[in-house]
Amino acid sequence: MDNNMTESEKHIGLLFTAELQFRLASAVRLATSLGNQPIDLPVTWTHGDHSVRYGEIALRRDQADYAAHFLLRSATYLLAVAVKDAIRAVVGDPKASAESDIRTAYQVARLIRNAFAHAPFSLIWSIDPDCRNRAFEIADVIRLDTTDLNGTAFDWHHYGGPLALYRLAQFARIQCSGIVRRLERSCRFRQTWSTNRET
Repeated sequence: MDNNMTESEKHIGLLFTAELQFRLASAVRLATSLGNQPIDLPVTWTHGDHSVRYGEIALRRDQADYAAHFLLRSATYLLAVAVKDAIRAVVGDPKASAESDIRTAYQVARLIRNAFAHAPFSLIWSIDPDCRNRAFEIADVIRLDTTDLNGTAFDWHHYGGPLALYRLAQFARIQCSGIVRRLERSCRFRQTWSTNRET
């Protein structure tokens, strides 16, 4: 990343990186499910001091399909991590944001991230008391109703699935970029105003 980028800009860039990873994982998952695995490994692969042969690392079709499912799953939930981090970097205290969609995006991302981070292969909802029995919604993007979810098995139907989370990431990136631009304009205006007063 560029050393001249602000912390907010870095997190917005990482959010876009998570979106790209989700898109690639989606393509791999769909291709392997259709029996058209588009990528393969070399006969010998060396990285640093280690080397593996094709037979040690190559996947059978059934293994590729199984692994692609979890690759997409990891990429999907990485979106939640990146959304949460970007909003927190840009807004500071997202729970206190004046913008309800920012508060909602943060809470949904945080709750999904928590379920994923604590048990990535067997997700369980762990809903904070202040978020229980509430519906979080951004129109045409995502909806999560936490009623009776705490301690239950995580299910994509609860929030709308991978594409809902992808839309949430896009929404968050656009909103966070807009907030950064408004803050930059405000700082330039104050700087210009202060300079004009001094002259």
